[in-house]
Amino acid sequence: MHHFAALRFPRTLVYIQQDAPLSSFNIMGIVIAVANQKGGVGKTTTAINLAASFAAAEVRSLLVDCDPQANSTGGLGFARDPERVSTYHLLTADASAGQAVIATELEGLSLIPSHKNLIGANIELVGAEDREFRLRNALESIRGQFDFIVLDCPPALDLLTLNALVAADSVLVPMQAEYFALEGVSELLDTIERLRQSFNPGLMIEGVVLTMYDDRTNLAQQVTQELKRHFGDKLLETIIPRNVRLAEAPSYGKPALLYDVRSRGAESYIRLAKEIMHRRMNPVTVEAPATITEQAPSTAPADEPEDFSNGNQLKRVNES
Repeated sequence: MHHFAALRFPRTLVYIQQDAPLSSFNIMGIVIAVANQKGGVGKTTTAINLAASFAAAEVRSLLVDCDPQANSTGGLGFARDPERVSTYHLLTADASAGQAVIATELEGLSLIPSHKNLIGANIELVGAEDREFRLRNALESIRGQFDFIVLDCPPALDLLTLNALVAADSVLVPMQAEYFALEGVSELLDTIERLRQSFNPGLMIEGVVLTMYDDRTNLAQQVTQELKRHFGDKLLETIIPRNVRLAEAPSYGKPALLYDVRSRGAESYIRLAKEIMHRRMNPVTVEAPATITEQAPSTAPADEPEDFSNGNQLKRVNES
């Protein structure tokens, strides 16, 4: 058994049967950032398929591609077009969010695309006023048009991810069931706590979802048990398995539920969307702490909150 650090803490119509009417609670304009600075954990796959599954559940859904790699854009069938209004234009205040929204093949799902020029925003916004609030301010004008807004974050804790986390109501953390995955989550949860103190006090942990899961290995099962013990209710019950259809779907420019709705991957993301909506209908009163430490909790005073506004850059973690 591995020992982990102590934790404190549709155009095409596809419908999902609901256990309760969505009109029974208010979910208008909920912004969920899908974030983890560790690369290769399924962030973009999760963002695309979660947003599509919300749309299939007959709630209005918007996917915002905040990654210069623009994989969410390509994964929904759109070419990387530098002339098209994108997330970059929102951050530089050259266009409104309404101008950037485009419809997708799936009824109820819209997209704000990205492009590789978005990487320049990290440099261009360094001295800009209210640089951390650019995305939040841009999305404010269209929040009422959607029930869920899903932000696909880049694999780094940079200014782009900072904008997404400031704009978000909650953070969904995809992670693999492996020992080193906790290192990335530790960095992210620490950043979330600092963001709460500096920019977005209402930011919550939507949950941690296990991705690319292989239940045939003892390691995955052992890690899952440890994560359940540490994260408690914040570890979502839905687990996303390794699935060939999930990997194939982006090459066809489709979410998994349009590519093969009966695949294990598509079914898992449909369950994930339903679980998140169910939790919104029946909120948990106690939230798991958003901090991971190397040792058991002590009575030592907490570090001073980091000041992102004085030119300090968020730490970029190299992908390995």
